[in-house]
Amino acid sequence: MTEVELAAGIARDAELAAAYRVCREIAAAHGRTYFLATRLLAARRRPAVHALYAFARIVDDIVDHPTLDAEHGPAGELDLVEKQLRVALEQDVRAVHGPAERTDVLIALADTIRRYDIAPQHFWTFLDSMRMDVPGTARFHASYATMTDLREYMRGSAAAIGLQLLPVLGTVVPVAEAEPAAAALGEAFQLTNFLRDIAEDLDRGRIYLPADELAAFGVDADLLAHCHRTGHTDQRVRRALAHLIAINRDLYRIANPGIDLLDPRVRPAIRTASTLYSGILERIEDADYAVFAGRAVVPRHHRLRVAAVEFTTAALHRS
Repeated sequence: MTEVELAAGIARDAELAAAYRVCREIAAAHGRTYFLATRLLAARRRPAVHALYAFARIVDDIVDHPTLDAEHGPAGELDLVEKQLRVALEQDVRAVHGPAERTDVLIALADTIRRYDIAPQHFWTFLDSMRMDVPGTARFHASYATMTDLREYMRGSAAAIGLQLLPVLGTVVPVAEAEPAAAALGEAFQLTNFLRDIAEDLDRGRIYLPADELAAFGVDADLLAHCHRTGHTDQRVRRALAHLIAINRDLYRIANPGIDLLDPRVRPAIRTASTLYSGILERIEDADYAVFAGRAVVPRHHRLRVAAVEFTTAALHRS
């Protein structure tokens, strides 16, 4: 019997246990920072976190890496995923049929939603934001005019994920009191991704940085494209990135006090994720904002050092 099967209390259901294992494999392969942080959680919580991560990953892949043989195209695939999840929640998870990996993720996700009483609306909000990334759809946005517009997108793409996680993590206050900080932390993580992945997003024809904030420093889409072609960060872009990093750090400052509203046993894991993810901002600065020359990554030895400190803290909480 594996840790995942035992922790989730699902060992008697082989199909469900297998579905959770698929989610764990996806999280381990794609979410290095998050996967490391989940090792700080009690074993019984990890499968649900893996299921939530795996769902976000398969949806992201539908949008960013559409397959040529997809029957419905990205927009249709998102609609199909929503329909399948609704069927899984309202009728029977065994009625879900589709690609094997996706079916496994939906089986585990539906169990997680029921097990932790997560509001399904958070998943519909997430899927609505993902539709904003699909060219040719009514909701598509290749760029965002203002930070308000971008935060509306992040309400579904990031804040909703924080709200999905909250019932799994547990709180020492009513869940509603912890929701604003959880949403802010999701947004903080997302904005860090946008700052790190400017070049990758340009390759997909998207800009996730507010046009008005960029324009204040003389930066527009053409200048970003030029920087991407040359691999050189223009001084105007450096100043804009420094400004947006400051905004990003404000989000972390708003979010981090909310960690103390969580169950004490999960705080080390979330604090680790916040420390490591915000550390990406430092890596961008240390590289003189060379976001077009390479991806800012927190070194493995640093990730392990931060995790080790929090492992010790977690052990003290359990003792």
